[in-house]
Amino acid sequence: MKIGILQAGHFLLAEEGGNPDNDTLFHRLLGGHGFDFETWNVVDMEFPASPGEADGWLITGSKHGAYDDLPFIAPLEEFIRRSFTEDVPIVGICFGHQVIAQAMGGKVVQFAGGWRAGRETYDFDGEEIALTAWHQDQVVELPEGAEVIGRSKYCENAAMLYGRKAFTIQAHPEYGRAELSGLIDIRGPYMPPAPVAHAAANIDAPVASASMADRIADFFRRANG
Repeated sequence: MKIGILQAGHFLLAEEGGNPDNDTLFHRLLGGHGFDFETWNVVDMEFPASPGEADGWLITGSKHGAYDDLPFIAPLEEFIRRSFTEDVPIVGICFGHQVIAQAMGGKVVQFAGGWRAGRETYDFDGEEIALTAWHQDQVVELPEGAEVIGRSKYCENAAMLYGRKAFTIQAHPEYGRAELSGLIDIRGPYMPPAPVAHAAANIDAPVASASMADRIADFFRRANG
């Protein structure tokens, strides 16, 4: 199965040099599930010709906001809507989660409750799952057809399912300790101290990245079944 990665931003540590970019983090996360990958750097205006170029799509995180007035946002939203129409499944992570909601009629804002960073516990329909968060923006109004399947104390719409069309997650299952540590070092000095301190204090606490990778892989397989 071919998964097309729509890279909506380059990972901050990769921009610093010598670190993997967002697409490579997803190769690592989903390795062993039998997928082949191809990357389109949509943030640099590199788009697939059509949703049919892959069996499924994954939209990465980004330093940009879904509501930003940037050249790649509108064509990415149009590609999302085409994928829904053509029944090609999409997974969205953090920015991907937000831009899919926005493209389908939801609302994304810079959340008044501020930043969440580091290990957070989410309720997935009664199952507690710990994942790494790094965001201030949130989906605050749901698009039609979106079902909330994951939430936390600080993020009510933390994971959503759009039937067989899309599965989206606010958290970052692709981040390991090295990625979180680098973000704390580079971004932390420019952020409010409390969320950064929380991230640092819990940096070695376990997170369920492998379990979330299984959920993502299962979604792609069911959607293509």
